Amino acid sequence: MSQSGASEADRPGTDPQAGFGADVFARLAGELYDASGIDETVETVVRFALQAEACSYAGVMLTLRGEREIAAVTDPLVTKIYEFQSGIGEGPILTAVSEGVTVRVPDSRTETRWPAWGARLTKYRIRSSLHVPMWASAQLIGVLSLFNTAPDAFTVDDEAIAHILARHASVAVANARNDESMKASIDARKLVGQAMGILMERFDLDEKRAFELLKRYSQQHNIKLRDVAVELVNTRQLRRSHGA
Repeated sequence: MSQSGASEADRPGTDPQAGFGADVFARLAGELYDASGIDETVETVVRFALQAEACSYAGVMLTLRGEREIAAVTDPLVTKIYEFQSGIGEGPILTAVSEGVTVRVPDSRTETRWPAWGARLTKYRIRSSLHVPMWASAQLIGVLSLFNTAPDAFTVDDEAIAHILARHASVAVANARNDESMKASIDARKLVGQAMGILMERFDLDEKRAFELLKRYSQQHNIKLRDVAVELVNTRQLRRSHGA
């Protein structure tokens, strides 16, 4: 999880931001393109949210295979808000991430949709929030959350900007995930190749037989082929195959 170091003086607070046009989002797109990996990507997103929106704090929650991850926040307070919603099982962020809908909270003190959330949030200084789903094609990959210490802080224009920011973020995160997945796939193929080389040299096997041996071991012991290769490369043996 990454955390932006913006100070109170740097935060927009309740002052609406003006003049955020195509040039600003073009700069955002450039920074997202240059970001190395998912962590830097979401850090760039929340930093831009503070600049482009009438928000005091921002955060991104990502989802992958049903798992939720607090990916970036601009203040530890946002982490606390994410975590207590997950703990009680209700709240605007969970609604946004589970239903894929935009959730707007004009004033947390008068909000009635999530009673347990509202009672718990009184401990914190958040009064209004906006949660926008992040879609990559038809897949919901996360939620961009904006928070303000004042009620009724988010206008229709703020919501429109948040949707644009979320779309930029969705594309960038999806691309970063694809890059990491591709790198992991390449690394796995290299490891399998190294493991096959060890078996070929030790047992005088050809490539086909060496791969079949790795695959059979993987299936018999219910271990991923990559993990089998890692074990063989690191230890020069398959510990569960003693006597085989």
